[in-house]
Amino acid sequence: MSLKDAAEKVREKAYAPYSKFKVGAAILGQDGQVYSGCNVENVAYPEGTCAEAGAIAAMVAGGETRLTEVYVVADSPFPVPPCGGCRQKLAEFGSPDVVVTMASADGIEKSMTIGELLPGAFGAEHMEGN
Repeated sequence: MSLKDAAEKVREKAYAPYSKFKVGAAILGQDGQVYSGCNVENVAYPEGTCAEAGAIAAMVAGGETRLTEVYVVADSPFPVPPCGGCRQKLAEFGSPDVVVTMASADGIEKSMTIGELLPGAFGAEHMEGN
């Protein structure tokens, strides 16, 4: 299954009773496997989970810790970028040159790299010597 197909399929499973804003994400792991996740809302809004975070959690649970490509789709009139927290999460598991394709449910796509989405990212190299 392609990343696009996986993201579109999982988006339909999103739990978004409050915002009605369903998001699906699919990640290609370095192992060649596709991992997907959807947003899961909570009535206490900050306690929800983003689709990208869910896909990363599925990847790690599957035994992989490196991602090589990302596809995110949302029911929006134009492509929606990952939130700031998810940009940092993507940077944790992917190199700055990993492509993140963002798409609307109508098929409009925009691609950027993790490095473009999060310039000056905080990384493991900042922790050296600790």
